[in-house]
Amino acid sequence: MNTLEVIRNWVKKDSDILDLGCGKGEILKYLSEKLNTSSLGIEIDQSNINNCIQSGLNVVQQNIDEGLDNFKDESFDTVIMSQTIQVLKEPKKALLEVTRIGRESIVTIPNFGHWSTRINLLLSGKMPVTSSLPDKWHNTPNIHLCTISDFELLCEDCSINIIEKRFFSNAGNENFLTAFLPNIFASTAMYKISK
Repeated sequence: MNTLEVIRNWVKKDSDILDLGCGKGEILKYLSEKLNTSSLGIEIDQSNINNCIQSGLNVVQQNIDEGLDNFKDESFDTVIMSQTIQVLKEPKKALLEVTRIGRESIVTIPNFGHWSTRINLLLSGKMPVTSSLPDKWHNTPNIHLCTISDFELLCEDCSINIIEKRFFSNAGNENFLTAFLPNIFASTAMYKISK
């Protein structure tokens, strides 16, 4: 199963979805088509906003780092933050907001603990460039990289319940190794969480 299929299984039909850092709206469009969801995307990049609008998606330009006070507690069935938390200035604050706004939330992170990242750093002595972390250190949007273990500890520290978790390889699928030793073999982790 790939990440979109997992998200589809975790989201209820006809539910209200908020996607923070929605990019070009791929997740919102997919869920709208497959599950008839009502969706709102939050995005900062004007080019991505234009793509969402051209696809007929509801999107608002907003900087997540400036807060999400405009959303009431549990105002969405599901809040999605996919590949976004690592680019935020205050990931802990954002995680708490995600679980406040959504009855359930889905968070996807790149795993800095992946074996290829570790070897790349060890052998080259430079910040790694991998398929899940494709930018060089000086032009990456990522400012808070973490491992799967780091993210799970943050959830524990914030009293956030991990309802379910899934781990994906560089190829975007799940396998024995990603399930057995995710902090080493998973390049991406996905969590279904709640307060």
